Amino acid sequence: MRLTDHEVAAIKAAAREAFGETAVVRLFGSRIDDSLRGGDVDLHVESDPLPDEWRAKGRFEDRLFERIEPRKVDLIVSQRGGTPRGFERIAYRDGIVL
Repeated sequence: MRLTDHEVAAIKAAAREAFGETAVVRLFGSRIDDSLRGGDVDLHVESDPLPDEWRAKGRFEDRLFERIEPRKVDLIVSQRGGTPRGFERIAYRDGIVL
């Protein structure tokens, strides 16, 4: 996994603040492969139903980039118990829970 301990802690803290204490965050995509270089950070967040998902996504990025240098982050949010679609299936299958 190509994230530092500090980056992992920042992601988890930002997710708790934006999506709630029960949110589960997974890293997936190229950053899970130690043999690769570069690439954006692909994150999947599984949470309880949200009153405003777009606001929660914005809050997540704000909180995250208060803690680490801004970079390209692709964020997928899934409601707990929903049926996974597209990239959600990849995140569940290949992702690393942070």
